Amino acid sequence: MIITGTHFNYYQLCRRKLWLFANGINMEQNSDLVYEGKLIHEGSYPQRPSRYEEVEIDGIKVDYYDARNKVIHEIKRSNKIEKAHEWQLKYYMYVFEQRGINGVKGILEYPELRKTSEVLLTDVDREDIALFQQEIGNIITQTSCPSLIKKGICKNCSYYEFCYSNEMEEEV
Repeated sequence: MIITGTHFNYYQLCRRKLWLFANGINMEQNSDLVYEGKLIHEGSYPQRPSRYEEVEIDGIKVDYYDARNKVIHEIKRSNKIEKAHEWQLKYYMYVFEQRGINGVKGILEYPELRKTSEVLLTDVDREDIALFQQEIGNIITQTSCPSLIKKGICKNCSYYEFCYSNEMEEEV
């Protein structure tokens, strides 16, 4: 089973979203926020493709990698779920390490906010990542979807209508 950065991100946000995504129920293609994020990614740094490379390793896809300085750049639309973004980036750094690329740093970039933050991978993070990988594997191989847990971030989620469809029907 290949665990991607998206799995890591969703694990931090919502176990239900993680399970749905991992089991082939993808709602991102219908989300205006996801589309906006893709536009920000494509348009914010037009000079990047000539200087940095997009890298795919072991199921992860890194936005931009500066091989000379060993820096992974991850571009996000908003910092409202920054913790999930940080863990996604730490996972990328961990995968690079596992492939023998040591000393990699990460930069989270929020172009719309004009904000960047450096992300480092610690020994404690490495231990947590090993545990998270196990837990992610357990969640996505369950035979049934985890129960809905209502959170403040739900309204902006691409799975919102899917998760709350029964409640919407009850309100009518």
